[in-house]
Order: sequence, then structure tokens, then C-alpha cells
Amino acid sequence: MNERMQRLSARTTAETLAAMPAADSAPGLPLPAGPPSADADARAGARRRIRYGLLLLALTASFTVEGIAEGTAAQAVVTTLLGVTLLLAFWAGGMPRRRLRRAAIPVAAIVLAVDIALIADQGQVVHGLTRLASGLLVALAPPAIVVGVLRTLRSERAVTVDVVFGALCLYLLAGMFFAFVYGAIDNLGGNPFFEQGEVATASRYLYFSFTTLTTVGYGDFTARTNLGHTLAVIEALVGQIYLVTVVATIVGNIGSRRDPTT
Repeated sequence: MNERMQRLSARTTAETLAAMPAADSAPGLPLPAGPPSADADARAGARRRIRYGLLLLALTASFTVEGIAEGTAAQAVVTTLLGVTLLLAFWAGGMPRRRLRRAAIPVAAIVLAVDIALIADQGQVVHGLTRLASGLLVALAPPAIVVGVLRTLRSERAVTVDVVFGALCLYLLAGMFFAFVYGAIDNLGGNPFFEQGEVATASRYLYFSFTTLTTVGYGDFTARTNLGHTLAVIEALVGQIYLVTVVATIVGNIGSRRDPTT
């Protein structure tokens, strides 16, 4: 009787072991990966804040040099900073490192060509083309920033500090882009851009652009041509619509987290 019970118990144990999953019965096999830890999420958020913080810092430096300094050397510095800003925008947007290294080659080529043209100082046409090239560097940054911000919103399901930084960068880029467009029109159009007849320097383009973007409109500088008027109206509309829609929505939802089931 005891021998029969022992055989029955051994058979039951063998069947139980055979029915167990292989991953549970075999020691040393990796377990299925679980959800990312809170520490990993915190590190990823810190990296994003650093990237967007560096981008905002580079933009602020470009804006400051453009608005204060004069001369070809200062404009060459601004162009170099814009190239760095564009690469930072690609980096903040999550571009893979291999593609980022490839993108750095044409960006460096544009920056070098603009700097050489500015130092050579070959007349208004060349200056107009350099303004267009600088505007191109600025125009390529916003799409990368938007992609990065949308990725952050999808992953975090909340408005974070890096999203706010990204929104501020887009606003500064808009003002700088229109400033370079105004400079290109002044140098390539054959006539002064400003109605007042003042010398149209880079700092004055920037001043006129941001007073238009913010709809402050001091009135000390006004556009002379119909094209200038139209661009100024477009910039004013962009600035106001952006502030009352995008920025207001972002600021109003800072810290709030969306329900993942919705």
C-alpha cells in the first residue's frame, strides 16, 4: 500500500513539473521585460529638459548677439549660432545619432559659406543671399521641435517643462525668421525696406520683427512696400494666434495628466 502511494505521488509530481512553463522550470532564462521604472522615466525627462534648455539658451544667445552687435563679424557669429541651434533642434526632436551626424555636414557647409560671404562683403546681393541662407537655417528647426514636443506629449501624457521650452523656442524662431526675410527683401529688392529711410541694420530688422510679432507696434519703423506690409500683417497674425491658442493651452495644462484610457 505504501509503495503504491509512493508511485502515485511520484507520478503526480512528474506530471506537474511537465505541465509547468519552460521559462519557469529552466533556471537562468531572462524574465519578460516589465514596464519602465520611475527612475528611467525621470532620467529620460531630465535628458529632454537639458536638450530643450540648451536649445533655448542657443536661441537666446543668437537673439542677443543679433540685437546688440553690429558688423560682419557679429553676423558671422550669429550664423554659427544658428547652425548650432538647428543641430540642437534635431537632437531635441529625437533624431538618431547617425542621421544627426549626416545632417551636421550640410549645416556646417551652409554656415561656412555664409560666414565667408559675410567676411568677403561683396555687396547687397551677397548680403541678401546670406540673409536667405540664415532664414533657411531658422526655418528648418521648427518641424524638428514640433516632432519632439508631440513625442513628449504622447509619452508623458502631460505638459512638462520641456514642452514649455519647446513652445518658447518656436516663438523666438518665428521672430528671427521674419527678421531675416525682411533683411533679404531690403538687400535684394533694390529699395529701402523702411519707410523712414533709416539704415536697415540687422538689429533693426530684429527689432521691427519682434515688435510686429508681439503686436506692440511702436511706429518708429514701418514697412515701405506692399510686400513689407503684407509680411508684417502675417507675422502679427501668427504671433497673436500662437499666443492665444498654443501657448495658452500649454500653460493652462502644465502638470495636468491625461487619462491613458481616453
